Amino acid sequence: MIDLVQRLLSGDKRAISRAISLVEDDDASGWEIMKGIHPHSGRAHIIGVTGPPGVGKSTLVDALAGEYRKAGKTVGIVAIDPTSPFTGGALLGDRIRMQRASLDPGVFVRSLATRGKGGGVSAATGSTAKILDASGKEVVIIETAGAGQSEVEIMRHAHSVIVTLAPGLGDDIQAIKAGILEIADVIVVNKADLEGAARTAKDLESALELRSRGPWQPPVLLTVARDGRGVGELREELDEHLAYLKSGPGWSERQALAALAEVQDIVARRLVREVGGSDSWEEAAPQVKAVAGREKDPYTAADELIQQYIRRIRSQDPAGRE
Repeated sequence: MIDLVQRLLSGDKRAISRAISLVEDDDASGWEIMKGIHPHSGRAHIIGVTGPPGVGKSTLVDALAGEYRKAGKTVGIVAIDPTSPFTGGALLGDRIRMQRASLDPGVFVRSLATRGKGGGVSAATGSTAKILDASGKEVVIIETAGAGQSEVEIMRHAHSVIVTLAPGLGDDIQAIKAGILEIADVIVVNKADLEGAARTAKDLESALELRSRGPWQPPVLLTVARDGRGVGELREELDEHLAYLKSGPGWSERQALAALAEVQDIVARRLVREVGGSDSWEEAAPQVKAVAGREKDPYTAADELIQQYIRRIRSQDPAGRE
């Protein structure tokens, strides 16, 4: 593992890929890697890109990565895809629309499956971003799965959040109602060459006026990611937001929020494995089988499993042995 960590820290792409796979599979070797790279992380600007399906998030991410490369920055991209019902892996749809970024040696693109995680992200999102950060990527862009109005989880992983919308889809008003704009640091109306783009932008600006005004007011930008129009201005706004965060407590607060999200994700995965048993029906705990057979309700089963776990922990000696 020491060799793998050293190669990862030097930017070796195979080592990065291997580390992400181990972490995504919740392998014990992955835990050791994360312990080794943690002191070398915390330097990258992590950007979240969220919004409803069909607004061009993947194309925008590809174009934004290109703008950062023009500025001499190395970039990591974490594309969260829906889980394949057959393989359990990512469907990889986003990779098709990121061909330019995929061919750039200064860009590393990795798809992650949601694997049942809500909020448009994967349970391994935070750890994957940290791996890319530690490997030397100066900017890490996380694109959510496109789940729509519930995609607020990204704010727990990113320093700067881009909420992406498009004219004519009806998603702008729904987003306002759902409160997704509350997490936005920058709002992008993509596909601005379509009719109604200016009106959508104006509506969003009006909605922002109703919010309590803080020191940072999210700008509303028009882009056509397909040909790069407006994406340079988007990068400039993100640079301004980064400078704003670092000029006050915002940077440390976002870092702390990301740390909380990562720790909670790890705790949740570990507890599910320790308390609930395997994902396999054949290996499931007896209580789970009793729920499936309608012999026991799920709340009682969960309480029993938690109590069993607590008793097991209490029975261990201070060294952690049974």
